Amino acid sequence: MGVEQKLGNMGVVTVKMEELINWSRTNAMWPMLFGLACCAIEMMSAQSANHDMSRFGMELMRASPRQSDLMIVAGRVTRKMAPVLRRLYDQMPDPKWVIAMGDCASCGGVFNNYAVMQGVDEVVPVDVYVAGCPPRPEALMHGIVTLHEKVRGEKLKDWA
Repeated sequence: MGVEQKLGNMGVVTVKMEELINWSRTNAMWPMLFGLACCAIEMMSAQSANHDMSRFGMELMRASPRQSDLMIVAGRVTRKMAPVLRRLYDQMPDPKWVIAMGDCASCGGVFNNYAVMQGVDEVVPVDVYVAGCPPRPEALMHGIVTLHEKVRGEKLKDWA
């Protein structure tokens, strides 16, 4: 006999605790603004009515690291900006995730000089890379969906 036959139709739902936590984490990610260059325009466009990131639980972009758990690094990171980026990342509460948006954030893009970091992964750990120069809002939303799939697959033993 199953649970439905023993309890009747009482509307009881059974789910694993880690699935419930991962579901709530994916549907309530609050991104932090960290737009540094032309990719930031596309990131802002993804929040507009045409693309509407609100359907992913991202109602608005936060300017405070203490209220966000997703950092979207959009654009090139200079060596002067790297300590600021790291400080903001450290101020974010756990669990936290990072999306590197655009070629400049991913690998330095066309800026191969001493002033530009050759990838934001030199400063913070990156979970998802979104390619393009600049990537379209659809590409950013694909990166967010990819991150959601990654978070939904996390196990309880990985959280510690």
